[in-house]
Amino acid sequence: MKDLSAETVIEAKGVGLVFQTDDGPVEALKGISLKIGRGEFVSFIGPSGCGKTTFLRAIAALEHPTAGSLTVNGMAPDEARRKRAYGYVFQAAGLYPWRTIAGNVQLPLEIIGFSRAERAERVARVLKLVDLDGFGKKFPWQLSGGMQQRASIARALAFDADILLMDEPFGALDEIVRDRLNEELLKLWAETGKTIGFVTHSIPEAVYLSTKIVVMSPRPGRITDVIESTLPRVRPLDIRDSPEFLAIAHRVREGLRAGHAYD
Repeated sequence: MKDLSAETVIEAKGVGLVFQTDDGPVEALKGISLKIGRGEFVSFIGPSGCGKTTFLRAIAALEHPTAGSLTVNGMAPDEARRKRAYGYVFQAAGLYPWRTIAGNVQLPLEIIGFSRAERAERVARVLKLVDLDGFGKKFPWQLSGGMQQRASIARALAFDADILLMDEPFGALDEIVRDRLNEELLKLWAETGKTIGFVTHSIPEAVYLSTKIVVMSPRPGRITDVIESTLPRVRPLDIRDSPEFLAIAHRVREGLRAGHAYD
C-alpha cells in the first residue's frame, strides 16, 4: 500500500513573520521549517504567544510570512485558499443565531454557488459525520457547546477540502465533553483521511490525537521538537494510561521546558 504521508501537502522553509505595531515590530515566528504529509494529524502545542495560531493562520493565508516560504499543495497559501484547499475551525463555533444548524453548515456552499440539491446532500452527509443528523432544523442556542463545535466542524467539512485546520476548537469545553469530542474527531479523521493541523494547549490532547506533535517556544515562535507518534491509529481513551503514551507526553513536556530556555 502506498504511504500517503510521504506526499508533502504543507511545507514551511525558514518561515518568519513580523507584525508591525504602534510600539514597533513584533517577531511572531522565526525560522519555522516543517513538512506535513497527506493524511497526517499534526498538533501544535506551546505556551500562549508561541505562534501556534499565527502559523496555522499563515497556512490558511489569513496571515502572510515576512521571511521564508510556505506552500500548501505545492501552491502559495493565497492560491490554495482560492482553490478551497482547506476548511478552518476557529476557537469559537461562530454560528449565526438566526440560522438553523443546517443553514449555518450550508453557508459556505451558498457562497460558492452549489445548487440547492447539492447543498442538501452535503449538509446531510457532514451532519451525519459529526453525529448531528436530526439536528439540522435546530438553532444554535438549542444545542450544547460541544454540539455547536461539532456543527462548526461540519461547516468546515461541507465543501470537502482535503485539509482541515483547527484552532483550539475544544479549549472552552469541560474535560468530559472534550474527551468525547477527541474520540469523535479521531473517528472522523479515520473515516475521511483528511490532513489535520490542530492547535492545542493540552499535552494529553496533543498526544492522544496526533501522528506528529510540533512543540513550539515563545518570543519569537520557534519549533523546539517534532515528535513522531508511535501510538497505534486506533486509540481508546485508556491508552492515555499506557507507558508509551506517558513517554511521549514526557518528551512533549521536556520540549516545552527547553523552549523556555530561549527566554
